[in-house]
Amino acid sequence: MKFKVLLISSVAIAIAATGSFADAPLPQANDPYFKNAEKELSARLAQKPITHKAKNIILMVGDGMGVTTTTAARIYEGQKRGVDGVSNNLTMDSLPNLALSRTYSADSQVTDSAPSASAMTTGVKSNNEVLGLTAAGKFNDCATQAANTATTIFETAEALGLATGVVTTTRITHATPAATYSHSVNRDWESDKDEGDQVGKGCKDIADQLVNWPAGDGFEVVFGGGRSKFLPADVNDPEYDSKKGERKDKRNLITEWTSKDNNHSFVFDKAGFDKIDLSSGTKVMGLFEPSHMQFEVDRPKDKAGEPSLAEMTTKAIARLKQSEKGYVLMVEGGRIDHAHHLTNASRALDETIAFDNAVKAVLDNTNREDTLVIVTADHSHTMTMSGYAKRDTPILGLVKGLDDKLTLAADGKPYTELSYANGPSALFSGIEKGATEPKPAGTRPDLTTVDTTSVDFKQPALVPLESETHGGEDVAIYASGPMAYLVSGVVDQQYIYHVMMEALGLKK
Repeated sequence: MKFKVLLISSVAIAIAATGSFADAPLPQANDPYFKNAEKELSARLAQKPITHKAKNIILMVGDGMGVTTTTAARIYEGQKRGVDGVSNNLTMDSLPNLALSRTYSADSQVTDSAPSASAMTTGVKSNNEVLGLTAAGKFNDCATQAANTATTIFETAEALGLATGVVTTTRITHATPAATYSHSVNRDWESDKDEGDQVGKGCKDIADQLVNWPAGDGFEVVFGGGRSKFLPADVNDPEYDSKKGERKDKRNLITEWTSKDNNHSFVFDKAGFDKIDLSSGTKVMGLFEPSHMQFEVDRPKDKAGEPSLAEMTTKAIARLKQSEKGYVLMVEGGRIDHAHHLTNASRALDETIAFDNAVKAVLDNTNREDTLVIVTADHSHTMTMSGYAKRDTPILGLVKGLDDKLTLAADGKPYTELSYANGPSALFSGIEKGATEPKPAGTRPDLTTVDTTSVDFKQPALVPLESETHGGEDVAIYASGPMAYLVSGVVDQQYIYHVMMEALGLKK
């Protein structure tokens, strides 16, 4: 207590001598953390809000990218480069405006990707498993679809003559990218095969909706995976001889796309992607896998090659920039979510870094003065970061204390810094050699000699489920550009749509 009194006294004496608190030297003034915070404050004070209309809108969605994911990815990325992880910054951290997004859906406290993506593209909350409809559209009830569609910002953009594009690492018919163009009472109706006995009842499958999208003159750019949803069941996949399409109606939707006119092109591999002639003004569809694209860490193993998310984003922007009126683009890092469902934190963090590289590509290829960039997630996951790990502990490693010794739990075993509240790793432990059966209740595996930083390691989970679930907590919204200052506070997820419409000058 005497020490604190002396500090206060020294400041009081300095103020008395100078007559100004601003001139009074603080004892912590030369502390590096103090100086870094001062520098950050100065940079933010220098930034002025951009209040004019935006020419372009780019919505970037890290599927499943909760706050714990971005924190862990920031540390992971820094540690991979050999720098201090906790003080590292991702590109998305540089965006000046920030808010929290409440992600609940119309009928659930924890959303899935369909209503959460739809909230951002239509401005309304809808029910779980439902795409592009108001809350009156009921899951799996085709009769409630037609009367309850909600117009997406992409459909509005097309009606006004703007260019549009969608880029993802999932199937292009998957929930988040599908929310840009489709309206469906079931997010899983990606092809006619998926519709089952609902075929012919007036609800088009999602792949059909994409290729025959009636909005304006259609997408200028479509990049992702999901070829099987577009090819007939008797047609070979262009990359894998052992695989075929899945459509039962015998329609080849890829051919339907390319036959629209001489200006519609299709590519399926890296070679074709690299040869795209953007100067021709082509409308290009690139589908690089029968299903989802490869995880980033596995992408080099693909013999035909796949472009990275950053490469697809860069090429999409180059094509969309040809529009004098502007454009609206969605970019999704979709496989963050898939790795989390597997409780595979390593791949989830690698996917987050790949997504952040796409954020960098966006900032490098756009002008802050005319392009509103919004980076967010559709929902979170149950991954947590816990324990009191020493600062340089590998984020994928076991918790070590300041004495550099493993921290042991009450059962005498160490534990990982990252873990999940539920998921498949609670059912089966692939982390111990030869383990194929569920562990008895209450028994944790001993990870002392296990390489928890391995790319295939699955972080421990508490509740045994076949697939780890989404989390229900708020997620971050980062923004820069025209009207980005409106991104602040705690908002409902559909607010994002209204900010984008305001930025385009389309709010009534």
